[in-house]
Amino acid sequence: MTASSSIGTGPGRALIAVYGLFSLAAGARAAVQIVGRFQEAPLAYSLSAFAALVYIVLTVALWRGARRLALVALGIELAGVLVIGTASLLDPAAFPDETVWSAYGKGYLFIPLVLPVVGLYWLLRRRRR
Repeated sequence: MTASSSIGTGPGRALIAVYGLFSLAAGARAAVQIVGRFQEAPLAYSLSAFAALVYIVLTVALWRGARRLALVALGIELAGVLVIGTASLLDPAAFPDETVWSAYGKGYLFIPLVLPVVGLYWLLRRRRR
């Protein structure tokens, strides 16, 4: 499948664009943190890099119409936001600096919390019949 598949059209294109933007933002942030200050918060910075990787996979999967891969990656993203978001609130000392998913994506206007829900809705709504 290509971007012309049902998941990469209409609002699906906006989803691809947002995930592409988040890939760049999270990846750049993680790269700067890891190169410049990794020893300060290795867990947080590694999790930011992982989030960037998930966003890259989602961007490519949505673009190529790889529905199953996108669903798996969306599930990983949602679980990550919920687990890391909760852990960062319950044990702030474990996260001396924020990750993309800290406090459910507060540093990114909670978009990381909303985005996988929107993505899952879009993919499940556009399921082949």
